[in-house]
Parts: sequence; structure tokens; C-alpha cells
Amino acid sequence: MRRQPEQRPDPGEEQQDALRRGYDVGTTLTELLVTIVVMGIVVAPVMTAVIGVVRSSSTNRGLSQVETVLNNAANLLNLAQPVCDYSSVAEQAAAPLGWPANSVTVEELHFIPGATPAVEGRWTPGACVGTVPGSLLVQMVSVTVRNPETGAQRSIQVVKSDV
Repeated sequence: MRRQPEQRPDPGEEQQDALRRGYDVGTTLTELLVTIVVMGIVVAPVMTAVIGVVRSSSTNRGLSQVETVLNNAANLLNLAQPVCDYSSVAEQAAAPLGWPANSVTVEELHFIPGATPAVEGRWTPGACVGTVPGSLLVQMVSVTVRNPETGAQRSIQVVKSDV
């Protein structure tokens, strides 16, 4: 007796038959791993860019706060009456942001003119010659502001004169 060759069902019928029997014809572990790796390759540079933008934004925010405090300090110094210590005046500029007083440092100099027009004058430490501002006083107040959160720092010089 002759044996008949076994007939194989076509692949479409085989899948349908497997589904009917409850077999999962889903993705393999290898396909899932490849998908995860590809997603990681795509997401990593995007996340790096986002982190860079956040850092840049934080730095710019800190610098703009420092600039604001410096401008406020310069305005307060310009409006202040001549005194021999401008520290408290400059520190008022940082108060609205809740920064500590030590975030603002002040260096004060006063100008001593030369004995004659041919002799150059010089800047001397201290805002005044004595303890009271005198007439024809020229003062230079250097204010340095440091953001306590970001460490950003800037300085400005204000010259006050009643000449």
C-alpha cells in the first residue's frame, strides 16, 4: 500500500488553528528587548537636552535675580544722603528676595584730590575722611551681590558726589 504524502496546512491556517487552541502568537522576548534598546537610544539624548535646558534656565534665573538686586542697590545708594557707611543701604536691596544680609558686600572709598591740578588724586579706603561726611566729598561704593542659591555673583560701582 502506498502511503500518501502528509499534507501540511498553509501558514495562515496554522496561525488560525493556534489561536483557536489558545496559543499566544505575540512578540518574542528578543523583539521586546530590541524595542527597549531602540527607545533608550532615542530617549537618552532627549533627556540630556531637557536637563541642559533646566540647568540653563536655573542659571539665568539666578543671574537675573542678582542683576535685580544690584540695580536696586544702585538706586538706593543714589537716593541715600551721604553717610560714612553704606552697608545697611545696600543690604536693603536683598531683603525683598529674603536673602541674608551677607549676600551683599560693600567696599567704600573716598577720593583725595592732588595738592595741585598737576598732581593726581587717589582713592582711599573708607567712605569718609573722618566720621562725618564733609563738603566736596566724592565717594565710590562698590557693591557685590552673590545669589545664595546658585552662587551667581556680580558687582557694580556707584560714585556719589556733592561736587
